[in-house]
Amino acid sequence: MNLCRILGFFIITLLASCTQVGNDVVISDAWVRATAPGQEVGAAYMTLQSTRDITLIKTESAAAGSVEIHSMTMSNGVMKMRKMDTLPLSAGKPAKLEPGGFHLMLFDLKKPLKAGEQVEFALHFKDNAGKTSEMKLSVPIKADD
Repeated sequence: MNLCRILGFFIITLLASCTQVGNDVVISDAWVRATAPGQEVGAAYMTLQSTRDITLIKTESAAAGSVEIHSMTMSNGVMKMRKMDTLPLSAGKPAKLEPGGFHLMLFDLKKPLKAGEQVEFALHFKDNAGKTSEMKLSVPIKADD
């Protein structure tokens, strides 16, 4: 009986150390821009808001060979796009990924992104204590307005 209690305590302790932080993040207004046939790069947009400080550290999608977090700025009439390793989210402050600003770039698309279909994403987060979590979501593909 003592062995069962010890094993039970060990399992509960192990599960407690794997606490997910993904429930702290709310994603809204998510969409992926439709692409033309042969186009190998796409873009995704959304608003992320967290109840506490957390960092988006990685994004994946089976629709693309890789997904990167990018920023876009204008400087002296020249558009500059930069890859970001992470995207910090401040508690209570929405982080908007939108055309002309922060966004997700999808490289090496497996097939064209057609309006009306969906793209599956896995977003990976890390909190200030070093705990990681994953959030999966399905995002609609929309034609450019």
